[in-house]
Amino acid sequence: MDKIKIVIVDDHEMVRVGLGHILRGESMFELVGQADTPDKGVEAVKSACPDVVLMDVRFPSGNGIEACREIKSACPELKVLMLTSYSDDDAIMSSIMAGANGYLLKQIAGDELIESIKKVAQGQSLLAPEITGKVMDLVKSYPKERVDVETNILTPKEKHILLLIAKGKTNNEIAQELYLSPKTIKNYVSIILSKLGLSNRANAAAYAVEHRFDLKKY
Repeated sequence: MDKIKIVIVDDHEMVRVGLGHILRGESMFELVGQADTPDKGVEAVKSACPDVVLMDVRFPSGNGIEACREIKSACPELKVLMLTSYSDDDAIMSSIMAGANGYLLKQIAGDELIESIKKVAQGQSLLAPEITGKVMDLVKSYPKERVDVETNILTPKEKHILLLIAKGKTNNEIAQELYLSPKTIKNYVSIILSKLGLSNRANAAAYAVEHRFDLKKY
């Protein structure tokens, strides 16, 4: 049986070292690349052609969710497993929307991680038990009988911000990209949610994907 080739993308060296130690202890795994930024992670994937990528969500520079989207767009068959310390709603929903095959917390035990990688490599989708409940709550909170709103109800700036939300960016990241204050972005988000009749950012991200917003436009 061919070995499962893996690339690790995480900005913390100790995390990469720890994961590498776990992976090297499993005979059916082969660690073929590591990177400390999303951009380098995308390059590592292109050069190493792995089967599975272990990707962190947030980095000091860049965004793991955008890297996941780029990787899945270029290589749909490649499996991306988000391994992170964050379990917030935005990160979960945005990762799913980006095509991630699994979302696990870094608190996971080594043997559980090994089994998760094997399952993802076989084509299964995985969510940590702690995450599953959150996803179900998000699904339940999405309006079942929502009246579709024409996207022209949003201004160009609001559409831009909605797209950035769908890409998994935080208010601070959006503020830096648009040269606005985090408070201004927070106000924009509130207005967008109000106009679309949505209750939270995760629903807004789902709305953008459902209405086929061009996530590569900005």
